[in-house]
Amino acid sequence: MDIDRVADSSSRAVRPFAGTEPRARAAALVAVADALDAHALELIGLGMRETGLAEPRLTGELRRTSNQLRLFAEVIVDGAYLDARLDEADPEYVIGPRPDVRRVLEPLGSVLVFAASNFPFAFSVAGGDTAAALAAGCPVVVKAHPGHPELSRRTAAIVTEALAASDMPDGVFQLVEGETEGVALLRDERIRAAAFTGSTRVGRLLADIAASRPRPIPFYGELGSVNPVYATAGAVAAEPELLSGFLASVSGSAGQLCTKPGFLFVPEGALLGDPGELSPAAEHRLLYPGIGRAFEERRDAVLGADGVTVLVEGSVRVDDSDQRFATPTVVEIGVEELLAQREALLEESFGPLSIIVRYPELDELPGLHRELFPGNLTSTLHATDADAAAVAPLVEALAETSGRVLFGGWPTGVSVTNAMQHGGPFPATTTDSTSVGTAAITRFLRGVAYQNAPQALLPAPLRDDNPWGVPQRRSAAGRSRGWGTLAGEY
Repeated sequence: MDIDRVADSSSRAVRPFAGTEPRARAAALVAVADALDAHALELIGLGMRETGLAEPRLTGELRRTSNQLRLFAEVIVDGAYLDARLDEADPEYVIGPRPDVRRVLEPLGSVLVFAASNFPFAFSVAGGDTAAALAAGCPVVVKAHPGHPELSRRTAAIVTEALAASDMPDGVFQLVEGETEGVALLRDERIRAAAFTGSTRVGRLLADIAASRPRPIPFYGELGSVNPVYATAGAVAAEPELLSGFLASVSGSAGQLCTKPGFLFVPEGALLGDPGELSPAAEHRLLYPGIGRAFEERRDAVLGADGVTVLVEGSVRVDDSDQRFATPTVVEIGVEELLAQREALLEESFGPLSIIVRYPELDELPGLHRELFPGNLTSTLHATDADAAAVAPLVEALAETSGRVLFGGWPTGVSVTNAMQHGGPFPATTTDSTSVGTAAITRFLRGVAYQNAPQALLPAPLRDDNPWGVPQRRSAAGRSRGWGTLAGEY
């Protein structure tokens, strides 16, 4: 594949695509969504064959993917994401004479998206990163994941055709394959941002490349997260389905979810129940041989750690194609043993495996959490109303170290909403932003201010006639003399 041609084509699309009228760009995203839905049976069949994921899971994921595109279309038309700010010239400005200054968020340029393996629709070719970048007005080059190549090619063809039929510029969307090609594009000066979902090891390598370029670029990497869950004694007593809900969250999609709960903390002596008495989860194929081998190694490391008690041993079977088929493994350990074995146990186990930790005192959990889990996509608390005062310090610790804090329920299943945060401090992500929800668009925008510019040379969102009809935050002349009056007495 001619990477130079790909980068050049994407670069040439930057200005034309950034200048597309919002409703036209929104209509293009809707056209892509409609095209994906129209080919749902074909795409789901390809996904089942290449990933081993079940039809209901892929059906729901494709529905999420197409509707995510429609949600971003709404964001484009609304226009508030542009954060247009207009400061009128003010010779009486209290800090000193103020010029006419107008600021708006503009597209970064060409974005490179590294597709993920575990969500072949929602975090792959037409997934959230692609949707957010296109919504922002950035051309996209997707580096396909080798775990589902046929599905990637077919999805890309559908997206390309829909964008072309919507009169979007040539080069606005392209697909490349191969590690060498992906790295070459990441180093190319025409790529201005990159997004990645995958392992910590690969994510760090790519982040280092992005940072070491002569002109470093933003790199939004979603890496590893163990998503701890904490339950008080009151919650264990009040929630008889706590254990079964935990096991269902661990085993869903064979545990190959970035929000799978890797740890469940429960009080010493609390009667949680016997996991072995619950209905065993059916054997499930892991995504591809590389994922299977990595899980098998992690499982062996966890089972071999000192102080671990096996509650559900689970299994891993290898077929003639080197594919792994797994059932859930659950172990238990005490806090002291966990601290002693942290090197073996704290790394994410990407697959159907989780660790139950018995803790002695509730008030020890905030410090323990900060020490063991400095960055997570999610943290979850199961507590009763009577526990509110006692768990307040723990909630503060969870909020400091997590992108999303859940009260009850389980972290698997990330809703695509305006308020969603799917990110978190390192090592959950390389840059603490969100890759899910409408706020994800801000990753691919940058602020530009225009000072004393003629109306004819201003971007449409900053003009007085506001041809795009976007919200404008206007600061009128003379207002600075009233600063502080809204705050009342100091």
